Amino acid sequence: MRRAADHWWTESKKLAKLTGPILIAQLTQMLMSVVDTVMAGRVSAVDLAAVSVGASIWLPSTLLVFGLALALAPIISHFDGAQKQHKIANIVQQGFYAALIGSLVCVAVILSAPLILNAMNVEDGFRIITLDYLFYLLWAVPALVIYMVLRNFCEGLSHTMPSLVIGIIGLLVNIPANYILIYGKFGAPALGGAGCGVATAIVLWVMALGLVLYVLWAKRFKSLTLFKHWHRPDWDDIWYIIRLGFPIATSMFFEVSLFAAAALVIAPLGATVVASHQIALNISSLVYMVPLSLSMAVTLRVGFALGAGNPANAMLSHKLATWYGMTFAGINGLIMYLGGAWLASLYTNDQAVIQLAATLMGLAAIFTLSDTFQAVAMGTLRGYKDTKVVMFITFLSYWPLGLTVGILLSLTDVIVPAMGAAGMWIGFIVGLSCAAVLLTWRLRVVSRRYAREHQLNLNGDADAELQARQ
Repeated sequence: MRRAADHWWTESKKLAKLTGPILIAQLTQMLMSVVDTVMAGRVSAVDLAAVSVGASIWLPSTLLVFGLALALAPIISHFDGAQKQHKIANIVQQGFYAALIGSLVCVAVILSAPLILNAMNVEDGFRIITLDYLFYLLWAVPALVIYMVLRNFCEGLSHTMPSLVIGIIGLLVNIPANYILIYGKFGAPALGGAGCGVATAIVLWVMALGLVLYVLWAKRFKSLTLFKHWHRPDWDDIWYIIRLGFPIATSMFFEVSLFAAAALVIAPLGATVVASHQIALNISSLVYMVPLSLSMAVTLRVGFALGAGNPANAMLSHKLATWYGMTFAGINGLIMYLGGAWLASLYTNDQAVIQLAATLMGLAAIFTLSDTFQAVAMGTLRGYKDTKVVMFITFLSYWPLGLTVGILLSLTDVIVPAMGAAGMWIGFIVGLSCAAVLLTWRLRVVSRRYAREHQLNLNGDADAELQARQ
């Protein structure tokens, strides 16, 4: 019993050591977005709207780069666990090629922004600021590729501290860069909202070059000779990364687009409803940083355990991540349920908005539990390098089920009298709960199959050794 408790405690510390820096890195990225929004909003409502719309085009366009880079983390952690570090340099370089292919989609989306804005029929001033913002971000695409690949290289080796340090540096650069370029300080032109695009590009290049220098100089990476020999594109490896990474990117898109679509669905219900929805979503998004970070950490621990031939430890990591995530979600859910009105009052003085936002945060308390459960299960499955079925599960759960239920409850009387924004949040709960159940089922299938195959391999090795001795 004591030995088992020691094992749990050791694994808990390793999981926490990975999760903490990832969480801070994720929070710094969120704070950068907050800084952009606040500073652009101080120029004018048009600049604020332009940055918001520009970001809503930029962020989805980068998902394929994110997904392909995230595929590297479980691959590298498997190699690390299996003591096959000599294979890491090649797979990282193939990851650069794969992410560059993904970046072409990002560039294509940005270049098509004029068509998107024409379809939205926005006014000329708004259109010009948005397009300038996106044009400046084009220069950030190569930096995004470098940063994401090297970040997942470091994290794949269970070294998450660089993500924390580089994230803080990025935030510290972002604030003065925005101040100078948005408002035209120290002789720089006043670019308004478009200055956020320049600042973001500068920040991404600082973060990318910072990681390059760290990887080149860090003693722990010297033996890997990451860039000593440059490998030509190996299309088998590149396709392998794409097969793992594309479903990850697609699953991320389904989740992001669910919330984007929900905002469009409730938009006709009025400013009070939309504002309340946005406040509740902002708070729940902040809370989600913890299960998201746990999800990324458990991917690394599971990948390492499987590479080391220890499937039991992989599932132990999953159980611990689920337990800690659900504990945190329960505490935060209670805070949102009991203190929703107070939290909403931090955003606005409008009592109607505060009351509705408090109601939505009561639903968010349930939503947070489902979201945590499915996030950890998804991260564990990535550690098993099982991403294709996850893509189909997330699509079915978020869109045909979650969004449909949300629309029916919020806008129609088909099931019950129209519930407004609350109906959409019930749709979130239904969709995410379905995803949690199906992803847990998938994990059970995959983990049992993996354990069975591992046992067969062990038995085969034992038989071979016995025959050799005879």
